[in-house]
Amino acid sequence: MFHAKLDAVSWVSLAYLLAFASTLPVFGRLCQMFGRKLLYLIGYLLFTVASVLCGFAPDLASLIAFRVLQGVGGALLGANSIAILVKAVDPSRRGQALGYFAAAQAIGVSAGPIVGGLLLGALGWQWIFWVVVPFGLAAAIIGWLALPQTTGLSADRRFDWYGALLLTPALTALMIVLNEIPAWGLASPALLGCAVAAVALIALFVRLESACAFALVDVRLFREPAFAFGTIGAVLGYALLYGMFFVMSFALLRGYHDSPQLAGLHLAVLPIAIGVVASFSGELSNRFGTRLTSVAGMIVCVVAVALESAIVADPAAGRVASLAALALYGAGLGLFIAPNTHATIEAAPAELSGEAGAMLNLMRVLGTSLGVATASSMLSWRIQALSGTDDRGLTFAGRPLLDAIVESLLVLAVFALIAAAVSLVRAKPASPDRAAF
Repeated sequence: MFHAKLDAVSWVSLAYLLAFASTLPVFGRLCQMFGRKLLYLIGYLLFTVASVLCGFAPDLASLIAFRVLQGVGGALLGANSIAILVKAVDPSRRGQALGYFAAAQAIGVSAGPIVGGLLLGALGWQWIFWVVVPFGLAAAIIGWLALPQTTGLSADRRFDWYGALLLTPALTALMIVLNEIPAWGLASPALLGCAVAAVALIALFVRLESACAFALVDVRLFREPAFAFGTIGAVLGYALLYGMFFVMSFALLRGYHDSPQLAGLHLAVLPIAIGVVASFSGELSNRFGTRLTSVAGMIVCVVAVALESAIVADPAAGRVASLAALALYGAGLGLFIAPNTHATIEAAPAELSGEAGAMLNLMRVLGTSLGVATASSMLSWRIQALSGTDDRGLTFAGRPLLDAIVESLLVLAVFALIAAAVSLVRAKPASPDRAAF
């Protein structure tokens, strides 16, 4: 695309993630001050306009700039979506509603690369952006007609400018570290510099927010163990999802030499399984408890990783077996993501519902970056070890690549075990009124 190098093209994705992550907490606070409906609808329109512009981008620099604009629109949506849902649904049906929401969100983010691959092969890269335009316009119109005006706005209209000025570069440095590990390497001075900057800025931000009466991110959210553990679970859940997508896309395209269309259809079983199971996982969580349901989901993921590893390692294994393992993996994520989302929202204080929803969406973006960065780094390391060369540009394919992928899948099993442990130690909210929004 635009005859650019791979490292430059990677900023098409990174630009969106950076814009989304760095502006989402800002919009979370602004929505408390000025209402959610209008800003939510502006988010849809901005995302739609930016999508049109991305398709018409004349060069890579323009595309990256339009992706930044698209990320800002996505942040306006992410800052509002969960809070609007929680406000609109009766508390007795909140678990089921959040289960449907988590299912739709997981399907959307995981189906994106699959649909994108199919569109890329059939119509061209521009249609990856243009296909969302009618949906964005329809959502804006429906939202204008159906969403109620926000009530209970914050009487305090002060804005935490110092927090915003610190948070944006802090999250930018963190996102660069997570996304550029495979390209720059762990020992890269640029990567180490970004890591030091991220730690220092985040530490300073937390200290500032703890003393601010109108903080951009209220640190009281993380004083509740159930919420803190829930956000860790959200990061790991999406790291598991995108880590598997990354590893298996390499297995299908370079290991088995499938076409992009065939690989996309193969991976489609994952979001389908997530959607089916997540739609009723909220009811299972109400019946058996969040801990049991979440831990069961992660155990299912570990079993699925073991099965997929054995299938990839055995050339005689059929594609049907691989599809079954991916479906099992998606079912495990479906059991985990929705109950974890519900329990984390319930753990947040009532007056911080908006920040809680925005924080969960921020954790989703960080989890996406963590999953891809970890899987990519692990795969790169194993390729170098198996090939006996330090050449990071080595093109690896066929059986050697599949051997590296088998070992790279182990990191996903480790993520699942950590998520299971986090779910086990999760404490209940300190008081029942935290669930009331």
